[in-house]
Amino acid sequence: MNALVRLKEHVNALNPAEHASAEYILQNPREAASLSIHELAARAYVSPSAIVRMCHTIGFSGFKEFRRELLKELAVDEIELDKARQEIRREDSFPDIIHKITAINIQSLTETERLMDPAVLKKCVEMMDKARTIIFLGLGASWLAARDGYEKLLRIDKPCTLNEDWHLQLLSSRNSTKNDLGIVISYSGQTVEMIECVKAMKENHTPVIAITRSVKSPISELADIRLNTTTNESLFRSAAMSSRISQLNIIDILYTAFANRNYDNSIARLRKTHIRKPGQK
Repeated sequence: MNALVRLKEHVNALNPAEHASAEYILQNPREAASLSIHELAARAYVSPSAIVRMCHTIGFSGFKEFRRELLKELAVDEIELDKARQEIRREDSFPDIIHKITAINIQSLTETERLMDPAVLKKCVEMMDKARTIIFLGLGASWLAARDGYEKLLRIDKPCTLNEDWHLQLLSSRNSTKNDLGIVISYSGQTVEMIECVKAMKENHTPVIAITRSVKSPISELADIRLNTTTNESLFRSAAMSSRISQLNIIDILYTAFANRNYDNSIARLRKTHIRKPGQK
């Protein structure tokens, strides 16, 4: 369940009282894990019922389950929360920038791993194997992740498509069938163009896998299966740094799991499609 990951993903969508509870926990995770619900409510200046609502909102049955998962998460790994939350500042040196961006990306990968459910991954691979054609969808930085997935599957001869132009993506979506599979990549899950594409696929009964944040969104609601990314974007959000890293990591996992399911054929295809460099034996 990953209490801190879910909390960070939902914090900006909570109501004021729930938000206050979440902020206190995020800033004091170890202290919060040792408190009762009444003690935590007093520290966060909210009511116990607000904390219960917050737990429900992020997917827990109540405070007891949330606290149990929080303790487990803290015990599993010493996450450097402070480092990962540090923003780039005007006075930062080059070593500071190297350290901060690396820490943010590492945490993004670690948290994405925690959100990956092996059972869900297995279902995704089965859908990919069954699909006549895999149709990748994405815009901007998400298109780059989609392009990476397209090239990887093309290498092992899995039929797939990807268009850079949104209108062509929409045409592909409208021409999709129940025998195809859509893989839509959207950090926010709210990209209008991608919503239109997914809606078109759903009208054709085409199954859809969404690679998106774990927060409820139009795309996450429309998709049949969700693979959740998590990010700790820096001040320069438009550059889509850690979100892109997280998406590429999921693409790598999907590709490797799919290739491994068809191991012998994948190895044969990789050998056949290998392009030798000049002078290479």
